[in-house]
Amino acid sequence: MIEVVLVLLVIFLITGFVQIPGFSLPNFELFRVGGQSITLLNALIFFLILWAIGILPSPFREIAGVLFVLWILSVLGFIAIAGLSNLIVIGLIVGIVVSMLKK
Repeated sequence: MIEVVLVLLVIFLITGFVQIPGFSLPNFELFRVGGQSITLLNALIFFLILWAIGILPSPFREIAGVLFVLWILSVLGFIAIAGLSNLIVIGLIVGIVVSMLKK
């Protein structure tokens, strides 16, 4: 189950950076919060991170929870560091891989 979350997070992260010909994920703006646009891709990543937090074992769950809060703050623009939300998602992907290797 965690493998599905990992693969989907990687796919969504890559489609946010690279436009693949023949594969287009509709990435339109859903709404705006405080001048920051929340896209469909952000909403999908939000639900995937919540799903991953529910699946991960205890020490990784707490770390993922803290990263989740930081990701929300960076997407909403409260933490204004360029590219921080993408780095947090990459950190979550690495954490999921480490969690899978521990099993």
